[in-house]
Amino acid sequence: MNDFYLQLIVQGALYALILFSIVTWVLIVGKAWQNWTLARQDRVFARKFWSASSLDAAAQLDREFGPKARVAGVGFDALYVSDAAADTDLEHSWDRKELLERHLRQQIQKEYASREAGLAVLASVGSTAPFVGLFGTVFGIIHALTSISKNASASIDVVAGPIGEALVATGVGIAVAVPAVLAYNFYVRRLKVAALDLDNYASDLLNLAQKSHYRLARLTPVARPHNLKGGLA
Repeated sequence: MNDFYLQLIVQGALYALILFSIVTWVLIVGKAWQNWTLARQDRVFARKFWSASSLDAAAQLDREFGPKARVAGVGFDALYVSDAAADTDLEHSWDRKELLERHLRQQIQKEYASREAGLAVLASVGSTAPFVGLFGTVFGIIHALTSISKNASASIDVVAGPIGEALVATGVGIAVAVPAVLAYNFYVRRLKVAALDLDNYASDLLNLAQKSHYRLARLTPVARPHNLKGGLA
């Protein structure tokens, strides 16, 4: 194979790894901001929610941003709807408790999917980057062997360039993979903790709704945020 094409393949592998690295660090920073923002929103809403005098009073709180606020809002809306539209169609023919559980479960799944976005990319980069680096290394070595064959010499000035490119490709592949794998493991752990926290909050909401016989009194209109989407997609 022509030296030009061999060198082009090695450089292509390096450029691909640089692109992987940029994507990885954008996701790392983006997921860090997402996790910090959602955690702060949950703390603010939880403080207001648990300070309310009753579930009816909690339902009148402004609909804040954040996973817990959206889960609570869906739960409150389910209780309002079940009272106003009971037995009018299949959508509202559920038992009050079952309807509330169904809506809470669906909203938690949406929150989980939203926070999971981007993790598959980190996993893919972490698993493929070393092989892309190895791919560049193989062709770098082939380039070195071709140079030796053409020059009939294995002197350092003949093989230094191709071998150096090969080693750089290997090192860059590892350097790209390590942050991606570490970030993936960290954010998966954070995702599991957040999902457990939402499950516990939903259980508390179910218990409170049971005490009020799954009924809420809508006293005043509830202010809703314009954007109900949370975090990075």
